[in-house]
Amino acid sequence: MGIGGSIFLIAMGAIFAFAVDVELGWLDLSVVGWVLMLAGLVGLIMTSWLWQSRRRTVVTTPVEDTRIVPVRDDRLVEEYREVRRPGHPI
Repeated sequence: MGIGGSIFLIAMGAIFAFAVDVELGWLDLSVVGWVLMLAGLVGLIMTSWLWQSRRRTVVTTPVEDTRIVPVRDDRLVEEYREVRRPGHPI
């Protein structure tokens, strides 16, 4: 559930809890509204926590089995490639 879905649940819960006054007998819409607002709040907290902990981690390591490229003045430069850690999002 994203931020939009969480805000939608909170809004629908508030409508059911505060604006709708209907007697169904077996279902209390006020309780349904509070449950929806709580679910939306939990979804909003979880979404913000996941977005906060999401980082792009790039680790560069020297390539061992490739050629060494000479540059000016007899200096040598090693080639590098990007290696992403497994389990981390891109």
